[in-house]
Amino acid sequence: MENSTNNTSSHKVAYIIGSIAIIVILGLVYFIFTQQKENEVYKEEMLEEKLLLTEDFQALALDYDSLHSNNDTLNLMLEEEREKITHLIEEIKTIKATNARTIREYKKELSTLRGVMRNFVVQIDSLNRRNEELTQENIQFRKKHTEIAESYKELEEVKRNLDKKVEIASQLEIRNIETTGLNSKGKVTKKSKSVDKIRMCCTILKNVTAPVGMKTIYIRITRPDDALLVSSKDNLFSFEDNDINYTSQREFEYGGEDVDVCVYYNTDEGELLVGNYTVDVFVDGFNIGTSSFVFK
Repeated sequence: MENSTNNTSSHKVAYIIGSIAIIVILGLVYFIFTQQKENEVYKEEMLEEKLLLTEDFQALALDYDSLHSNNDTLNLMLEEEREKITHLIEEIKTIKATNARTIREYKKELSTLRGVMRNFVVQIDSLNRRNEELTQENIQFRKKHTEIAESYKELEEVKRNLDKKVEIASQLEIRNIETTGLNSKGKVTKKSKSVDKIRMCCTILKNVTAPVGMKTIYIRITRPDDALLVSSKDNLFSFEDNDINYTSQREFEYGGEDVDVCVYYNTDEGELLVGNYTVDVFVDGFNIGTSSFVFK
């Protein structure tokens, strides 16, 4: 009877121990399963973090690519930052998704690079504004320069007009042009065959604006056949920016008052024709008078 009771107690103890063992085992299995599930979830979350981090770095790289400046030093610094980001993106691809500490470090680096980029944006905006100001200043300067140049041209034109008026005002005038033929005895003749010398006399009028001093008077006598009477092809004077031949010339002193001047030309035998002749008078580069005469 006592043995039976002992056996029953042993069976109960064994049952209890077995039940406890089963519970412990089931608990361990549940714990392991739960831990694996949590690890998978954590791994997926960290993988997602890694992908998002990579995308953030790639977006930052695009933001840096959009930054441009006219400053060479700033452009060099931007290029260095772009290369740094490209290198970090390649590094992120190689780290394990479960390396949370490293991912956190890259997030800090991302934050730092974003701050650097904001600083670049501020600098570029400042440079762009300054460049715009300089551009506007340059436009205003060129506009002012154009205005000054136009004013200078206008003043030059006014000066030329004034100089022209002064030049015209100072141009000498003549009257009483008288051209006659003289024979070998100095007597007046109109017969072309008897003319030994041609004399042109005139009165140069008073002009208070004309320069005074020694001047040269030139005459050009043209025959009826339009040939110019000239003793030498080397007898030249300047008229309207050209050197032209003259028939005869002489110097005279002009004091601003009326002055009578005569110029002579010695003819060659057979040089003169019958008909109308023209004489043009020049002083100071101007044609100041024209007249005609006849030889028979």
